[in-house]
Amino acid sequence: MPEQYKILVVDDEPDIRQLLKIVLEKDGYAVIEAQNGEQAVELVKSDSALSLVIMDIMMPKMNGVDAAAEIRAASSMPILFLTAKSADNDKVLAFGSGGDDYIVKPFYATDLKLRVSALLRRWNQYRKESLQEEQFKPELNAEEKALYKGGEKISLTEKEYELFALLYGARGRTFSTVELYETVWHETYLPSSTNTVLVHIANLRKKLGDDQNMIRTVWGKGYVID
Repeated sequence: MPEQYKILVVDDEPDIRQLLKIVLEKDGYAVIEAQNGEQAVELVKSDSALSLVIMDIMMPKMNGVDAAAEIRAASSMPILFLTAKSADNDKVLAFGSGGDDYIVKPFYATDLKLRVSALLRRWNQYRKESLQEEQFKPELNAEEKALYKGGEKISLTEKEYELFALLYGARGRTFSTVELYETVWHETYLPSSTNTVLVHIANLRKKLGDDQNMIRTVWGKGYVID
């Protein structure tokens, strides 16, 4: 039996909602229902325990495509469209609004369950990776001249700290050796200054251990933290 996931079923037809509820609860999922896209958006925004949305397209008040776009702005959880609309243009709109999969009615219960299982597996992996990334997100302490990762303190020299803080504070920007030296050391760059920067970058990478590739070399341009 799968892990207890909570699934939102959105359809304006009560019979379809009831059928989906029976099929999914038989496999151990928790199911809540919404009658239209407007209700679906409200439930997604108010219930952080949701892991998947199964949604029709043609519904009153707010259709599934518009609802998916609003849901996607608030959450990365998978959205599975279950609809009678089978035209290619409908699929383009559905996927373009943030949908992850698409099943045309009438459907086979086995097909639905396989799609649900695959989407939840990917969602679970995404959540694990996001949690790990958040846990190990660097935190800088200017007073201690230290970097904290996963609760572990990494002591840095003053210049190592300033160098890392500059790169990390402008993630995605590539700094040349000249920019790094003149910003961190507050001196005019000389040819010999390159070695100073290289040594400090090497020391930082060594202290970062498994994350030594966090500081990436952009050949011919400089260094960057993505």
